[in-house]
Amino acid sequence: MAAVTVTNIDVLNNPAKFTDPFQFEITFDCNAELHDDLEWKIIYVGSAESEDHDQVLDSILVGPIPVGTNKFTFEAPPPDWTKLPPLEICGVTVVLVTCAYKNNEFVRVGYYVNNDYIDAELRENRPEKIVPQTMVEKLGREILAARPRVTRYTIPWEDAVAVAPVHSGPVPGLDTAGVVPRSNAAGMGAVQGGAGDMAMQTETGHLGAAVPMEM
Repeated sequence: MAAVTVTNIDVLNNPAKFTDPFQFEITFDCNAELHDDLEWKIIYVGSAESEDHDQVLDSILVGPIPVGTNKFTFEAPPPDWTKLPPLEICGVTVVLVTCAYKNNEFVRVGYYVNNDYIDAELRENRPEKIVPQTMVEKLGREILAARPRVTRYTIPWEDAVAVAPVHSGPVPGLDTAGVVPRSNAAGMGAVQGGAGDMAMQTETGHLGAAVPMEM
């Protein structure tokens, strides 16, 4: 049994401008006394072709963690658009919320993100494929909050002192599908070609055996 189980994530400030921060309200159950902090990250997948363009928007340590239900809001700045491939700023990509204990990632929640011009006229008559610097402020961001993809990994919790479980029943806000990895990276999408062309598959992977979110 996992010592920590993410039970819900609410996506805040959505939709928003491309330049606005990301905000996630995270609820999780701690079923054991942990000796170390939990490390949470928000990762923006910058390219369908290479993980080299992924950006860790923020990384925080949360602890000490009391046994029971815990909730906090995780805010991270937007991606640095100057480090994104110019042809991939607009369109569909992925943002990931991950958590690790002692450098072992045990949960990954991925959301599809659509970036496009806010103004309908600009969407219909795009200035050019490459987003000019002067147009970045005109971009909007919408996270597909209702359809997260969750992957859980088995990790060693040997030093966690087990206690009675504090959560059972349905898990609101999170679904049981595996995160969709890029074929050569740890992202959530095998993205091919233009916006919206993402292949879905279940990750069984490099961090341990993926197991379904408990329902």
